Amino acid sequence: MKKTISMIGACMALAMAIPAQAQFAKAEDAIKYRKASFTVMAAHFGRLGAMANGRIPFDAKLASENADIVAEMSKLPWAAFGEGTDKGETRAKPEIWQESAKYKEAADNMQAAVMKLNTAAKAGNIDALKAAFGPAAASCKTCHDSFRQK
Repeated sequence: MKKTISMIGACMALAMAIPAQAQFAKAEDAIKYRKASFTVMAAHFGRLGAMANGRIPFDAKLASENADIVAEMSKLPWAAFGEGTDKGETRAKPEIWQESAKYKEAADNMQAAVMKLNTAAKAGNIDALKAAFGPAAASCKTCHDSFRQK
């Protein structure tokens, strides 16, 4: 039974990945897409970090808005790591494809940390934002250290 469920899960994951991969006509389109996703996410994450670290005044409304954007953007780049996107104008390390389970785990950890950050930002409390920002930033760093070239 466990084997059957595992096989069904693997088939479902593959079926979901095929349409996502098909949306990119060329590998360079996928690379541009994921880079743009990460760039937008980083810009809004940076605004949250500036508030959490006291570089700019805390604004509960802006924190919530930026956290919403980060949360949504954190869902986007993963479909753009398909076959053939390991070459070209990218800083993605080969380990992404060689250690795909480890990469998926890191991506899932980052998304979970970002969701906690989003919840904290909605609390309208700088202390909650500070407490959630560190783990979210650490999840980004872990992935960058393991899967992104300098």
